[in-house]
Amino acid sequence: MHEGYVDPELKVIAKIHNDFPEKFGIPHQSNWLKEQKAQIIFEPEYRVAEAFRGIEEYDYIWLIWQFSEAVGKKWSPTVRPPRLGGNVRKGVFATRSPFRPNSLGLSSVRLEKVEFHPELGPVLHISGADLMNGTPIFDIKPYLPYVDGHPQASGGFTDQIKDHRLRVEFPEEYLKEIPKEKRKALTEVLENDPRPGYQEDPERIYGLAYGKKNIRFHVKDGVLTVCGVSDYKKS
Repeated sequence: MHEGYVDPELKVIAKIHNDFPEKFGIPHQSNWLKEQKAQIIFEPEYRVAEAFRGIEEYDYIWLIWQFSEAVGKKWSPTVRPPRLGGNVRKGVFATRSPFRPNSLGLSSVRLEKVEFHPELGPVLHISGADLMNGTPIFDIKPYLPYVDGHPQASGGFTDQIKDHRLRVEFPEEYLKEIPKEKRKALTEVLENDPRPGYQEDPERIYGLAYGKKNIRFHVKDGVLTVCGVSDYKKS
């Protein structure tokens, strides 16, 4: 194997299981919405307990994964981040856009616990992931706070928008349709404003797939109002 050799085949070691069956509404950054729970289920080849020895010693882990919805799509040197209104272009390497040369994502998530399932082997329970249900994961590494954490670093254009939040009005008639254990997490997603940043039509009705439900809502003057809940049906 010569110097600089590149392995052309990345191996999928696991997939994530969570409440985001569609891309719309997924958190824009990892560890931003801390109530979002998920499980990492490994492929049979990697369900080896020894491979996870010591991982429970870490509070956070890195996930290296694939923007599976962007695979096969042409990458662009510049992109228009939705949070900037869709009118400002930034270099793709200055953003976390999925339309990259290799469609790779990197996320820091909290490791809640490690479960050794009799059929699925080691299952990682995590929170704060910004991945769609079924996203393939290529690798997992421990997060080291003394070298990976830089709380005083500049966040570029994201420093201007990171505190954006909506007030959520969730009528009881619709809230009761949501399982109690899911309500806080769903409200967190809605507060984070799942709309593209360039859409400000107060008459528009949006649909958010979350878990087994489809949530309909509209937004006006910084207030998101839920106006319907129905069973989710995959299109």
